Amino acid sequence: MVLHTSPFPCCCLSLLHRISWALIFPFYWLMDKFVASLIPTTNEKCQRGSLCWVLRFIFTAPIYSALCLLSVPSAICGFLLWNPLQLCRRPYIYSRLEDKGQASGSILLNEWKATGPGKSFCFGTANVCLLPECMARVNNLSNTQARAKEIGQRIRNGASRPQIKIYIDSPTNTSISAASFSSLASPQGGDGPNKAVPAGIKRTTSMEYKGDNGGPNNSEEHRNPKAGGDFQEAEDNACIIRIGGEDGGQLSDPEADGPGDCQMETPPENKAEGQKGQTPNHKAKDGDAGSLDSYTASRESLVKVRIGDSPTDQGSVNNKLLHKTSMLKKTSLRKKKHSDEIFDHEISAFFPANLDFLCLQEVFDKRAAGKLKDQLHQYFEYILYDVGIYGCCCSCKILNSCCSCKSFSSSCPCKILNSGLLFASRYPVMDAVYHCYPNAGGTDAFSSKGALFVKVQVGCTPQDQRIVGYISCTHLQAEGEDSTIRCEQLNQLQDWLADFRKSTSSSSTANPEELVAFDVLCGDFNFDNSSSDDKLVQQHSLFTHYKDPCRIGPGEDKPWAIGTFLKQDRLHDEEVGTPDNLQKALESEEGRKEYIDYPTSKNHPTNQKVLVKGNGRRIDYMLYSEEGLYLEWKVEVEEFSFITQLAGLTDHLPVAMRLMVNTGEEEV
Repeated sequence: MVLHTSPFPCCCLSLLHRISWALIFPFYWLMDKFVASLIPTTNEKCQRGSLCWVLRFIFTAPIYSALCLLSVPSAICGFLLWNPLQLCRRPYIYSRLEDKGQASGSILLNEWKATGPGKSFCFGTANVCLLPECMARVNNLSNTQARAKEIGQRIRNGASRPQIKIYIDSPTNTSISAASFSSLASPQGGDGPNKAVPAGIKRTTSMEYKGDNGGPNNSEEHRNPKAGGDFQEAEDNACIIRIGGEDGGQLSDPEADGPGDCQMETPPENKAEGQKGQTPNHKAKDGDAGSLDSYTASRESLVKVRIGDSPTDQGSVNNKLLHKTSMLKKTSLRKKKHSDEIFDHEISAFFPANLDFLCLQEVFDKRAAGKLKDQLHQYFEYILYDVGIYGCCCSCKILNSCCSCKSFSSSCPCKILNSGLLFASRYPVMDAVYHCYPNAGGTDAFSSKGALFVKVQVGCTPQDQRIVGYISCTHLQAEGEDSTIRCEQLNQLQDWLADFRKSTSSSSTANPEELVAFDVLCGDFNFDNSSSDDKLVQQHSLFTHYKDPCRIGPGEDKPWAIGTFLKQDRLHDEEVGTPDNLQKALESEEGRKEYIDYPTSKNHPTNQKVLVKGNGRRIDYMLYSEEGLYLEWKVEVEEFSFITQLAGLTDHLPVAMRLMVNTGEEEV
């Protein structure tokens, strides 16, 4: 399949489209500004901001409205030219990193030859709410263009940091204070009050390190493959500090653990400061501002804290953490699990290190999508963006045959916005297909919400068999009372998933040219597993084919799972204004009730909360399937994270999952 690198098949159509959009854009921009000036955010409603907003409204609103009226004639002419051009528009744009010196997809393909025990892959999904300014303000968010750049910077900074893991194993202790977490981040320790961390929810915080953010995938650029052998996996380069409760909280010994490839290095000019416990060297860079309270920003290492049952001397532990590290084997890491779950789960202040695939929703604004793409390209080599269709219903029906949009209702209005989907990958994209949901209702009908299906190559066997994976991203109907529409969309989603697998597979049972390693489905489903109003979709057959790591069954989530939809009117509270603060707030039940949206029932008054199970509305999902994979392989979840790194930038919590593909072979 040919991937579309431009929205139109020829340059003449692209030129006409630019001309039409140039005629439309002044009206679009002015109308967006005018409506946005009528909708203040909570920051602007505060005592100081209120006066500024009132003055800005008085002086700017009349100007915007007058200019809007003047730009109407050119917008009409532009629309008459723009709408028929959508008949020829392709359903997505495929972008590959132009700087081949930084490209790493080919290197990653050579890492895995399907030998050894297996390989892990990390997936992330987030609703980033990059809407036109007036629509973003309805969600209590503003400055869409600036947010797009900051979101991209935070994601790549979190994903490109070294993967340093600290395991604290205590047989009897059931809580660790927040102050001890802060002291991991800096020698001075935390200055806030101690705060108990629930035993069911793990936490990732910050730790200082010296690194370079110059290019993507820096860890891969310095790997030295052995002739005829495999590359080391990302986990093999992870620094791991183990603190055992059985030996009184002693750190693991590097000599006992064996030699490792990862070192906590201090530059010569700063060694003295590091040994004295002074502030480590750190140079501020893009994406650091606002990412964390401290100078450490989003370049810090991954620190996992595992809570057991024995008391631990946190003071001695934290002092030793700054001076001693050890390297553990990857197999030992996989064998070590939580006592209450077979895989790691946590609330993390950062996106996972070595993030391989990223699926985003609500990237509706085209200019914001371009800024976000430019930032993500500094880490991800392959990106699909501007996914969807535009134009009136007549255009949609004709597009049915050329852009994989199966059907449209006769009442389909003009599609003003695209699907809002964006896909980024470190591995080469082989095939991609987009489908638009035909049964959207309400305001969703003006956007081309749908599903994006992607096939990627993640390796190659010594026999030249391709190792591939399938990733699907979707965004379902938003209105809360439209469970029937969402159920129909899930039915269509299942059919499209099966069609995509069938149409893109080049294998047969007798002659498998491709080995399927994973099949992942993620996105904003706009329903939770706790609300009584969502019983219809909670029991959908999709959940029999795809597994939800956070779910016990219909209507019941696991105790550690938390909601991903934040209360929009509390997004800018100082208590949750940074990733660290939001992380701390969500670790307690009181904080979750304060800042996470909980479901209400249409059978009760709108201002009355209904007691339900769970920890809020979890509407952002990360699912995986064990069906249709290579027969001798199995997949299992290694980690699942709720991420607070985009605090203040969106009204959703991103989620991430790391899957281990086990081949059944023993490690040599």
